[in-house]
Amino acid sequence: MELRELQAKLRAFEQERGWDQFPASLVFAHLIEELGEISRHITVSEGYKVIGLGHEAPEKSQLSREFAQVFALFAQIANHFGVDIESSVIAELDIMEERFDKDKWSEHMNERES
Repeated sequence: MELRELQAKLRAFEQERGWDQFPASLVFAHLIEELGEISRHITVSEGYKVIGLGHEAPEKSQLSREFAQVFALFAQIANHFGVDIESSVIAELDIMEERFDKDKWSEHMNERES
């Protein structure tokens, strides 16, 4: 499935439930909440938050669902503003390829690891 098709499918899903009527600010707040769930997985996996020392383990099986929820909410906001994510990402990638030279960045990252 193409990204544009997925966005359209999510738009239909929202509209069938009336969720397209929620203001973008509330959907954005929900998006931030779900990003917080991903952040929790990261801080635990990197040892910043330690299980048993005041923190509980997030369910690893839920991580893929959190990413899906973040994407769906992100698409809902894009749909609210009429933004075609696929076209936008492709256009931005063209700009970034021009702006961030791959050879220079590769060299920089290799030096950084040394």
